[in-house]
Amino acid sequence: MLTANISIDGFKNIKKRKVNVEKDRLLKKYPLLKSLSSDYKYSYKKTLVKKYSNYSTFRIIGMGGSILGSEAIYQFLNKKIKKKFIFINNLQAYRPKLKQKKKSLNLVISKSGNTLETIVNYNLLNNKKKNNKFIFITEKKKNYISYLANKIKAEIVEHKNYIGGRYSVLSEVGMLPANLMGLNEKKFKKFNELIKNKNFLNQLILNVSATIEFLKKGKHNSIILNYDEDSENLFKWYQQLIAESLGKKAKGILPIISTMPRDNHSLLQFYLDGPKKSFFTFFNVYEKKSDILNTSFLSPFNYLKNKSFYEIINSQQQATKNIFLKKKIPFRSFKVLKRNEESLGELFCFFILETILLGEALKINPLDQPSVELVKKETKKILC
Repeated sequence: MLTANISIDGFKNIKKRKVNVEKDRLLKKYPLLKSLSSDYKYSYKKTLVKKYSNYSTFRIIGMGGSILGSEAIYQFLNKKIKKKFIFINNLQAYRPKLKQKKKSLNLVISKSGNTLETIVNYNLLNNKKKNNKFIFITEKKKNYISYLANKIKAEIVEHKNYIGGRYSVLSEVGMLPANLMGLNEKKFKKFNELIKNKNFLNQLILNVSATIEFLKKGKHNSIILNYDEDSENLFKWYQQLIAESLGKKAKGILPIISTMPRDNHSLLQFYLDGPKKSFFTFFNVYEKKSDILNTSFLSPFNYLKNKSFYEIINSQQQATKNIFLKKKIPFRSFKVLKRNEESLGELFCFFILETILLGEALKINPLDQPSVELVKKETKKILC
């Protein structure tokens, strides 16, 4: 068990490395981790949430870490959320049509305040939609987003400068949207409990140790076998976290999201018998309430009668694990036992800490993205 909310079956036959997970050291070296704890002080007040609590439709405009976290939250906990959220996360001329009678709130998020795609999308949206309210989340400094906010007299929420976008899901960037979704942001914040949890820390160290061993053996592909359709955006968030944090100095991990069991019929053959350059993560969420197949089936498929939808998917996952074991393909397995804020917050904490500790083990800075900045500068040069 990882926690009461999550079960984990870690990589097998791995020798643990010496990994320093001392809380005070981590908080001092990585202040961003403060945002994972319940005592983190937000730069917005609850009155801001209350002010827009009667709105039913929201748009979030951002790129990468500015938006992936809130997308993950919205999809993973969609059954608890009654409000409609639209995410504008790429350059696209088309915009979903909304009835003008509905109140809508737009959250425009950019840490630097100068993200080209976000500025373009704001411009398209603001030219087409009138009388909508805006909140801007950006650093407390002069930038284009701050200029826009001041020009239209919109509210500005500070994006703390010590929290990088891809690590910001439990800061204002993810928790303000979560509050507006009607979720309890306090339930996400489990860092203080987790850092004292021996099972959590042992699994964290085991997974860091295993990953370093795989990289030494030339296994650079981390393939996520995702059996829960409402976790797709969670792993898009994870994909950026791992790739952008660790892909430096000819080192790093390529996270690949595989939708299961669909990919049994396209990619599984390669996973089983292709080049041994990958390690795997199985992921599933337990569903207590799942549709039962009550209709009759013709022979030889009558064994499906009275089986639940979850039971069928789970059996496919277990069958794949069994074959992986026979073929000695390395994998770990996460099973979420409760779909709630706590379990999602625990997953965010685990993956963020794992990424930082991997950066330390690889002797690279997990907080910057220098080559991405080169593309931004080159794009501006072409457009100018």
